[in-house]
Amino acid sequence: MERVRAHVLISGRVQGVSFRAYARDRARAVGVGGWIRNLSDGRVEAIFEGSRSAVQQMVSWCYSGPILATVEKVELTWEQPTGKEGSFAIVW
Repeated sequence: MERVRAHVLISGRVQGVSFRAYARDRARAVGVGGWIRNLSDGRVEAIFEGSRSAVQQMVSWCYSGPILATVEKVELTWEQPTGKEGSFAIVW
């Protein structure tokens, strides 16, 4: 299984709409490790690491997010996997 790592920045109405909680639940369900957090500029930042198909599912989900979110922009950077992302968590 090929492991990949995606670094994602999501802009729009993405804070105060449970974006992080929904992402955490979905990432755990598909077996992706990493973390997600709010940034002070109103964006959400996430790291997804796991199989290519599972990480791609998470990246695709970021373009819509939960029902109350309005995603305006997703910035995606593919990085080298570190192997350190065991589970998925909300970080502060």
